Amino acid sequence: MSKLGKQLDDHGLLILSERCPSLIDLTLCYCTYVTDMGLCHLSSCSKLRALKLNFTPSITGCGILSLAVGCKSLSTLHLIRCLNVSSVEWLEYLGRQEILEDLLIKNCRAIGEGDLAKLGSGWKRLKRLQFEVDPSFRYMKVYGRLAVDKWQKQWVPCESMEELSLVNCLISPGRGLACVLGKCNALEKLHLDMCVGVRDIDLITLAQRSTNLKSLSLRVPSDFSLPILMNNPLRLTDESIKAIANNCSKLESLKISFSDGEFPSFSSFTLTGILSLIQKCPIRVLALDHVYSFSDLGMESFCSAHYLDVLELVKCQEISDEGLQLVQHFPKLSILRLSKCLGVTDIGLKPLVGSQKLELLTVEDCPQITEKGVQGAARTVSYRQDLSWMY
Repeated sequence: MSKLGKQLDDHGLLILSERCPSLIDLTLCYCTYVTDMGLCHLSSCSKLRALKLNFTPSITGCGILSLAVGCKSLSTLHLIRCLNVSSVEWLEYLGRQEILEDLLIKNCRAIGEGDLAKLGSGWKRLKRLQFEVDPSFRYMKVYGRLAVDKWQKQWVPCESMEELSLVNCLISPGRGLACVLGKCNALEKLHLDMCVGVRDIDLITLAQRSTNLKSLSLRVPSDFSLPILMNNPLRLTDESIKAIANNCSKLESLKISFSDGEFPSFSSFTLTGILSLIQKCPIRVLALDHVYSFSDLGMESFCSAHYLDVLELVKCQEISDEGLQLVQHFPKLSILRLSKCLGVTDIGLKPLVGSQKLELLTVEDCPQITEKGVQGAARTVSYRQDLSWMY
């Protein structure tokens, strides 16, 4: 008995499988009493299509394999913080069945990038892949040369992939996840967050194949931008985003973010590169976080951005009141979010007051903007001030 009372256990799943043989979707969160035996009971639910496990520490790869063998229709599998799932025979089995369409693996410490090769021909059916590595355990798993070479030699068919999200991953040149990036012909959404090893050539190849791309989110480690690495081929440059601008004519949503670093003023992408995307793609939603190359000049260029509807600026410290005042001239903008921007004041918002230009204005943790200054600047206003981030 836990402090939360009687929790769901293996016997409960036995009852569930007996009473609900037509079960198609199941989510288990913080079920610490559920073990592999419980998943064995669920394997009798032959119509189960989706299983989502969030922190079920007693479950191992054996339990997932037993469920996969019994549930022939399983097309969605989400594993979040399943710390004891170490063996990946289940991944190889699901790959052979070629039924998996939606796979999410997040912070499962014993599952690494190399294990994804086990999917084999199962890649061809996969439409959504979300893979996040616990950064504290990124380098704990070591793969033999055979495992690494398998990625390189394996033909990775990703023609059905529509959404791809990789967080804290290692991207090795010419193999592994780099192969996946270059073969997603149907990709519509891409999210790369703190992925070490992403090169210009990876994004250029992706842009040439993924011409249906509609949403792109890049969070780049600032360490790549240190002066000592300025000529490092692993450092992303304007070449990659210009390739996206030239090939991805359907791109509607763009987020570029740099992690906090010792030298944040050195960013991989220049203002020219970012503006090439705005000029050539129908960007409706734009979010810039810690992008120190973005300035008042960039705000001026948005006066001709005929698709831009939502603009979010976080820690863009080169923007001043002069640039903020230009918002009134943005053709379609209806939503503006400002967060942790040091250079803007109430004066920058003054032209918006009473103009009915914006539907929504959100101001958070901008030290020089007051609550009084945002009143009347949009039909709906949200204001918060917490300056603890500055200290």
